[in-house]
Amino acid sequence: MTREWELVAKATEFVAEEMGVALRRSALSPNIRERLDHSTAVVTPEGTIAAQAEHIPVHLGSFVVGVTQLLPELRAGALDLEEGEMVLVNDPYISGTHLNDLMVLAPVHHHGQRVAYVTNKAHHVDVGGAVPGSLNPEARDLFGEGVVLPPTRIVRDSELDRTAFSLLGANVRDPSTSLGDLQAQIAANRLGIERVRQLLDRFGPTQVRDGWEEARQRTRKLVRSGYRRMKRGKASARDVLELGTRELEIRLTLQAGRSSIEADFEGTTSQVAAPLNAVYGVTFSATAFAVRAALRTEFPTNEGFYETLRVRAPRGSLVNPRRPAAVSGGNVETAQRVADVALRALARLVPEPLPADSAGTMFNLMLGGDRPSGRPWAYYETIGGGSGGRPEGPGVSGVHTNMTNTLNTPIEVAEIAYPLEFTRYEIRKGSGGQGKGAGGDGIVRAFRLLEASRVSLLADRFRVPPSGANGGEPGHPGRASVRRGARVTLLESKFSREFEAGTEVVLETPGGGGYGRSAGDTPHSRLATSPQRR
Repeated sequence: MTREWELVAKATEFVAEEMGVALRRSALSPNIRERLDHSTAVVTPEGTIAAQAEHIPVHLGSFVVGVTQLLPELRAGALDLEEGEMVLVNDPYISGTHLNDLMVLAPVHHHGQRVAYVTNKAHHVDVGGAVPGSLNPEARDLFGEGVVLPPTRIVRDSELDRTAFSLLGANVRDPSTSLGDLQAQIAANRLGIERVRQLLDRFGPTQVRDGWEEARQRTRKLVRSGYRRMKRGKASARDVLELGTRELEIRLTLQAGRSSIEADFEGTTSQVAAPLNAVYGVTFSATAFAVRAALRTEFPTNEGFYETLRVRAPRGSLVNPRRPAAVSGGNVETAQRVADVALRALARLVPEPLPADSAGTMFNLMLGGDRPSGRPWAYYETIGGGSGGRPEGPGVSGVHTNMTNTLNTPIEVAEIAYPLEFTRYEIRKGSGGQGKGAGGDGIVRAFRLLEASRVSLLADRFRVPPSGANGGEPGHPGRASVRRGARVTLLESKFSREFEAGTEVVLETPGGGGYGRSAGDTPHSRLATSPQRR
């Protein structure tokens, strides 16, 4: 085959990237427009990943599971998509993440033949439920987290299906923003369809399919060359999530082979009546991210990589719950801990040392209330922390790490759109763990409520801090508090409460763990809750 396969493969990657740009530019919510909380992909007719944009890690790996689970659901429900149709779904047990991620899938037809799908996910700020922002820290099942949308035809005969559109709008707090974001997703898919068709017109269906297959095989070859650099055998790791005074354990054993890796989560805590369960798509995605990062081998991320990874997660566990377990926090917090344990296990297998633990939480903040006009509002953001110290130097301060790849919400944008006044936004100096490579520092982000509002936080690493590596110190744990005059009240890592106007909310995110002992450092006692990784 000539090098045309490479033109096809690179062009398909660009299609996915351009879809993401279009989605961002036409979205209404700051969460998508400013923070880039969305992802896009091009998929073969069989449901395998041909190309995906470099967007949000927790979305990207879940496309593999989500599309694979969605296509049979469509056929079973007589929704086998025709030209000019699109389907919407947010059911986590199908789409593979959580309710806030709305997934839109569209077929690509060429001369009457289905030749591909294009798809995207975007995190909607609110999908109903008990709390503004929908990531309910107190949810005991899926129904406490928002509206559940099974596979629903949202575009029919190239026109918006107004019934399905209205159904979503009737179940969210800010329908104009959410429906605007959904239309941006639809527009992104339309652009993807057009670009894939242009690719087919130029190269022809056979050449395009051959190009995708060649890219898949070459990716698989590159990935396996990375595996051959690893030690053969097994490596295990464990860590915990905080739920009140409980510690929910995640256990992982990796088996490294010459051509594949198997991840087994046997021994992980059973599912809980709380929102920290992670559906299988999230567990697969977090494991895939860690493997991808640890390989340090350049390759396009398509099916050729994903098919080398096998993930076993016990049914009914924290990392593969049974319906209708609550899962909103599993996508954002448990995903981070799965990545942590996977990286710890991989550190024992790969030839190059890996960094210490990063902050280990997305530090999810949800706000909302009713404006004087009576119109509800909802706000969502994640707050970065410190990345882990490295053998070659310190970690990075004030960044999103591991399973999140979003940006911050600019203060100016938040203050214009919502009843908030920010009082502090700075690096939390000294919060990174000490070491030869110090951990990156976390963030202090504080704001005053200008109206009575409900504040919800879904975070972690308040009691069990990010671990250091190779003798480095752990990072400082997170902290949250509210100030009313001279009175300061500390808050837990997961809460949802009403606060009156004038209340100041202060959030302090964890720093990363340190790597290696500092020059002249002598062994001394460390936090018992933060075992060292090596």
